[in-house]
Amino acid sequence: MASESTENSINKHLNELVLTSSDVEEFLGELARISARSLSEPGDEILCGITLLRHRKAATVASSSPAAQAMDEIQYAYGDGPCMTASREQETIHVRDLERDGRWPQYALAVRGHGFRSILAVPFLLEGETRAALNLYSHRPGRFDARATGLARDFVRQTSMALRLAVRFAQSSDTAANLKASLETRTGIDVAVGIIMAQNRCSQDEAFELLKSASSARNIKLHAVAAGVVESLGQGPTRTHFDA
Repeated sequence: MASESTENSINKHLNELVLTSSDVEEFLGELARISARSLSEPGDEILCGITLLRHRKAATVASSSPAAQAMDEIQYAYGDGPCMTASREQETIHVRDLERDGRWPQYALAVRGHGFRSILAVPFLLEGETRAALNLYSHRPGRFDARATGLARDFVRQTSMALRLAVRFAQSSDTAANLKASLETRTGIDVAVGIIMAQNRCSQDEAFELLKSASSARNIKLHAVAAGVVESLGQGPTRTHFDA
């Protein structure tokens, strides 16, 4: 187990990691590897995965090895487990021995089949509806004692702020992408309405109703019908321009 000087070195590495990682994937991947290395002992490898819960869906966003990711994915297949519970309920989940813990019997049986006996899942402190947890697996029962648990919580405490910022950025990017897509759809519809107005010498409301009627009659989305109207002129699809 890590000594006090080793723990200080790990803490320094974590602080540098937050500042120097080029993206969230690199940051989380290195965090998982540091966590696994610092808790492993000769002949006793610890596996580490990081579960992210967004929009009611769970995914492993980083892991110390393919085997660690496989252990996380077993619980996704069963729909629940210690890591998902830790993320969802925002509390540390400690399974001292999978042979004696009855909370997730099918999941426990599957993980024991891979030789694992104890699990520790520590939630990150995030914002909004996004949840995440650091997941640790060991082949030994009772492997995660008070010192190991404290070290894992320290990893999470030091990196939660960075993960919060990364999630916030990802959400902003999603929002911007959705807004851009909506504006591009709206632009295509407006251009199509203008074409119909010119071709049929009708009002804007009448042109829009014609577009809606065509959409309903052909059972095609409104923006797809609009795109067809625009492309029928042979000028290609519309493009929305955004100022930097």
